[in-house]
Amino acid sequence: MASASPPHRSVRAAWSNGGRVHAILAGMHRPGLPIRLLAAVASALAIALAACSQQPAHGDARVSGLMLDSQLSEISGLAVSNRHDDTLWMHDDGGNPPRLFAVDREGERVATFRVEGVPKTDWEDIAAFHQQGRDYLMLADTGDNGGLRRTLQLHVIEEPAKLENARLKPAWSIVFRWPDGPRDCEAVAVDERRGEVLLISKRRQPPELFRLPLTAQIDPPAVAERVARLRMPAALAPQSGTDERAPLSAQVTAASISPDGQRLAVLTYRYLLIYAKHPAEDWARAVVRPPRVLTLPWLPQAEAMGWDRDGRHVYTTGEFVPAPLYRIDVDADADKR
Repeated sequence: MASASPPHRSVRAAWSNGGRVHAILAGMHRPGLPIRLLAAVASALAIALAACSQQPAHGDARVSGLMLDSQLSEISGLAVSNRHDDTLWMHDDGGNPPRLFAVDREGERVATFRVEGVPKTDWEDIAAFHQQGRDYLMLADTGDNGGLRRTLQLHVIEEPAKLENARLKPAWSIVFRWPDGPRDCEAVAVDERRGEVLLISKRRQPPELFRLPLTAQIDPPAVAERVARLRMPAALAPQSGTDERAPLSAQVTAASISPDGQRLAVLTYRYLLIYAKHPAEDWARAVVRPPRVLTLPWLPQAEAMGWDRDGRHVYTTGEFVPAPLYRIDVDADADKR
């Protein structure tokens, strides 16, 4: 007798054949699972699909895949691989083992890597970058919901040559502190051309932009340098009304620098902000100008985002399963002008 396909594979096949919401529910069906939960998931995913089947107010979002794997239920960081085609790197936040996931563009986990020799307090963003002919990933252990951490860590690992379950060790780490006391930070990006790390505070308004050198530093800890406060559009100010995401609209949850080094994408719970800079200027000047604002499609707890290698699209997903994996064309509006 032939062995049955794993549930997530059959669900994804059904999805690609057009039975999208029904396929997800079929994959989720388990004895004793509340009908109300299934109905809620069906409704939420129908909203997501409707959002992607119509022209969004800003940008052009398409569902690239579905995150159905329970191991991917708390994704807090995402970066597109520079070494492996059609591969995204993801990790989850605190409370889980120190692990890194290779995920394909359909949202299926390809391999799991255990990261050895480093603690995991609250991993947030991931950044992919090149240095001296090698491809690296930065894992940002910078979350601090309680505002209690005196030092934080950035761990750099080389992208593995094979997408097979294995153990990895950091090539180097950066231990740092803030100049004036703790703050929560979920957005970290690497500017490989300038040799620096950018960090954006989450809750303080307007968000603060800091930088650090992209070099190993452990003892004493490096001190992050505050260089600017981000210009935030009026649309991100907390609003009254029925939109449950409004109070979180300006909280920054991820950041990523485009492959050409000229655009900084900043994710909030509701919007994607694109800050552009001129080749000769630094980010401190760029982020004080008004960004382009793209409204996100339906995505509760949007916490992971990264540029695609084409420099035109970004991927984003949320911290739950099942979750859509979106690919957003950030230049779609410009093409229509």
